[in-house]
Amino acid sequence: MSVDAQVRAWLRDRGTETVKHPGGTLYAHLCRVQQRLADLGHDSDVQVAALAHAAYGTDGFDLALLFWQERDTLRGLIGAGAEELVYLYGACDRDRSWPTLAATHQITDRFTGAVVRLTDWQLTPFVDLSIVNELDVLEQDPSLLAAHRAYFTGLFTAWEPITSPAVATEAVRLLNS
Repeated sequence: MSVDAQVRAWLRDRGTETVKHPGGTLYAHLCRVQQRLADLGHDSDVQVAALAHAAYGTDGFDLALLFWQERDTLRGLIGAGAEELVYLYGACDRDRSWPTLAATHQITDRFTGAVVRLTDWQLTPFVDLSIVNELDVLEQDPSLLAAHRAYFTGLFTAWEPITSPAVATEAVRLLNS
């Protein structure tokens, strides 16, 4: 069984098909984010991280499928690089990290309070995952897009230097629609 299939089975076992999320269920959202990042040219580590990106909960979606202290479990399922991206995504304190991310390349870990500098290989995948996640939510709930278009346009414009060209183009397409 492929890693992708194993992660999908794990997500279904964790009940993600019954958790409501804009556009249907959490499972559907995770699959859409993974597919969009695949379509935008990201490698298999980023894709599997996208599929599992809500494992530890997020600053915007508090439901955790696994406690963050159980990182070895997820690492064993998806690999060390993908799990590190999932952890960083779930741990990110958005209010304290997002506004200065392009300049500092740092996030504040909401679990530990530590300030973490993202490595070069982590930065663009982290930003791209963050953007694609938000784009999916905004696309699935037009009222959120209407309410938050200006915020995300400003944020994603600030992030453009650390965003992949394909994801930057996708963000402009949705936010200018």
